[in-house]
Amino acid sequence: MRLSRMGAVVSAAVLVTALTACGSSEKTVDKEAGAADNKGALIGVTMPTRTSERWISDGDNVKKQLEDLGYKVDLQYAGDDIPTQTQQLDNQITKGAKLLIIASIDGTAITTQLENAKANNIPVIAYDRLIRNSPNVDYYATFDNFKVGVQQATSLLTGLKVLNADGSKGSAKGPFNVELFAGSPDDNNATFFFNGAMSVLKPYLDDGTLVVKSKQTDFKTVAILRWQAKTAQDRMENLLTSTYRDGAKVDGVLSPYDGLSIGILSALKSNGYGTPAQKYPIVTGQDAEAASVKSIIANEQYSTIYKDTRQLAKTTVEMADAVLKGQKPQTNNDKDYNNGVKVVPSMLLNSVIVDKSNYKKELVDTGYYTEAQLGQ
Repeated sequence: MRLSRMGAVVSAAVLVTALTACGSSEKTVDKEAGAADNKGALIGVTMPTRTSERWISDGDNVKKQLEDLGYKVDLQYAGDDIPTQTQQLDNQITKGAKLLIIASIDGTAITTQLENAKANNIPVIAYDRLIRNSPNVDYYATFDNFKVGVQQATSLLTGLKVLNADGSKGSAKGPFNVELFAGSPDDNNATFFFNGAMSVLKPYLDDGTLVVKSKQTDFKTVAILRWQAKTAQDRMENLLTSTYRDGAKVDGVLSPYDGLSIGILSALKSNGYGTPAQKYPIVTGQDAEAASVKSIIANEQYSTIYKDTRQLAKTTVEMADAVLKGQKPQTNNDKDYNNGVKVVPSMLLNSVIVDKSNYKKELVDTGYYTEAQLGQ
């Protein structure tokens, strides 16, 4: 009787083990099937505008790298028009996109589209610009934007010779007249750039080494909506006519983006700068756009911040591929990028100050540009 009972127990154990193994097998198959369902999946990619060469490059890089992995890509540019971008996102969701990569125009204006994406189990990766005030943002790929601001301010001080290239104290004492510009107030990155820059400049403003003659130093006053070059040019024109009519000269301009820098330099040129008698002030920038690199070579714009968008695209594509395979993508900052509702897991990349002394090493030798593209 004991043997019979023991046999029954053993048989039951064998049966349970077999069923458990069967269940594990089914789960494995299901997971593989889910991954297989996403092979060749449609991915929606939305970029803000074609007016900046960097966004064209970003879109092309993301699209190519995704297609190299076998995904289908719907790449859209919104012309800096919010209703156009919301419509593009609606269309991508309707088409059955399995994942969305969004470089938003206004980081607060696509809440409805994000809710629809969530309802359809579509993950969302914010590309370079943090999407705000929504829980339906899964990951964020960008550069260390506070550091970008620090680099812009550092290059301004280096150009003025307040600092040496190695960060040590320079020979110039000042006071220097500087004017401040910031990016679009609806772009979350703009505040990071500005705050990073001001963290460096404030001590020099406090001790009088730098003087903002216009007294316009708060973000809202100096921000340029939609990063428009014409708006920056008009503001610089107004500053020159309203603040520098007494013969004082502008020694430096903190500009957060190359497109704005070109507009600022145009205003300066029309007011007599850029001649042997009156050189251009030290003007910073960002994105290493070809026109601004040429301007740097020509001793007009002083510096730019180089952000290798090929690497940003690569990072974003790796994130997307991992998510669609049911894996957790790599991040390196899970505490600093709070979008107002949640902290968005982020992957931050590094940037480099570029001026006339190192543009060949950083931009040509790395293959970002050819010498011919820079007119060399």
